[in-house]
Amino acid sequence: MQIDWNKNPLIPAIAQDHENNEVLMLAYMNEEAYKLTLSTGFAHYFSRSKQRIWKKGESSNHTQEVKDLLLDCDADTVIVKVKQNGVACHTGRKSCFFTSVMQDKIILDKEVDTDAIYGVVDTLYHTILERKNAPAEAKSWTKKLLDDKELMLSKILEEADEVCVAISEESDEQVIYESADLLYHTLVGLGHREISPDRVKQELARRFGMSGIKEKESRTK
Repeated sequence: MQIDWNKNPLIPAIAQDHENNEVLMLAYMNEEAYKLTLSTGFAHYFSRSKQRIWKKGESSNHTQEVKDLLLDCDADTVIVKVKQNGVACHTGRKSCFFTSVMQDKIILDKEVDTDAIYGVVDTLYHTILERKNAPAEAKSWTKKLLDDKELMLSKILEEADEVCVAISEESDEQVIYESADLLYHTLVGLGHREISPDRVKQELARRFGMSGIKEKESRTK
């Protein structure tokens, strides 16, 4: 049985511990990710948020060694039997499935320091997404910004102005402080649009080494 990639260009891929069958995570594969998984022996996925192929563990080294790959009866979903090195979830937990709806509580503790693995920016962005999906009654400044688009946009403008003033007139410490405020509020804006900071990094990488004139000419008009 073969996958019809024209009919199903993106298929669900369930990562499962090959020894105890614990479900670790759900991701997606396109044809390239599927072929890379088979050829390398390590799980590769297509990230819908990053809009690119990613090898599981490419930044954390928490890779997934593939022991088997099972195709379902419709050939549009796969189970990837893996040996999980480290943890599967970006939150630092062994599995991505750690919230019990019936018990209304977190049932898995964090096992690793995500800041050290992924960096503060990526960790903060995922925290913002968690706030976005929190219940309406949840109270936090991030949730308030996400629920009030006009407030969010006004804060980004305000913080950008304060960075300019700090660069022009104030101390290095104040420039750092105001820049951190601007970065946080910009990440909230990215979270509102569900645009991963990785895509910004990709754009910066694309521009790296390109002259300003050529970069402007390359933009879609």
